[in-house]
Amino acid sequence: MRRTWTLPVFSFLATLSFVMVSVIDPTSGAAADVETYAPAERAPVQQFAVEGDVEHGVETASYEIIEPEPEPAPAPAAASGFAPPAGTPDPGTAQAIAADMVAARGWGAGEFDCLVALWNKESGWNVYAMNPYSGAYGIPQSLPGNKMATAGADWQTNPATQITWGLNYIQGRYGSPCGAWGHSQQVGWY
Repeated sequence: MRRTWTLPVFSFLATLSFVMVSVIDPTSGAAADVETYAPAERAPVQQFAVEGDVEHGVETASYEIIEPEPEPAPAPAAASGFAPPAGTPDPGTAQAIAADMVAARGWGAGEFDCLVALWNKESGWNVYAMNPYSGAYGIPQSLPGNKMATAGADWQTNPATQITWGLNYIQGRYGSPCGAWGHSQQVGWY
């Protein structure tokens, strides 16, 4: 004997399940976001028009695809050269050596902040840092590393030699550490 309520209950549950899957994102359990399922780009609009002179039986048709206005590209990040304050380095560290050299060149504390940010990114101030892909070496990530020999024969182990070479390179190519940091922020390298 068949019960008369099973079919309506089953139909209700099936409908409820369909609605829940449509409204609730099954991957996260959160309410579905319309933009998540929207196409990445706007599709062209198609128009079809029929014009004619009904009295004389003449009709002309035209078909046109209207391309949407492209969305403006996001503006590239400006090479601001701004870096967070580095603070006072511990005496005897590579950063302390660099702080003295930056000051000796007449650059202010802001330039030292940019240098710290730049070389934190490049090498973490590790005198032995070596990029396994490019072969860049040392605190300033000289490529090739032996270019630093122009600042001293102990370029492989002496942070002062590496920093001297790195500051000369930065000054010659970017004008200052903030110029190099801004370039690095814009393109990912200096």
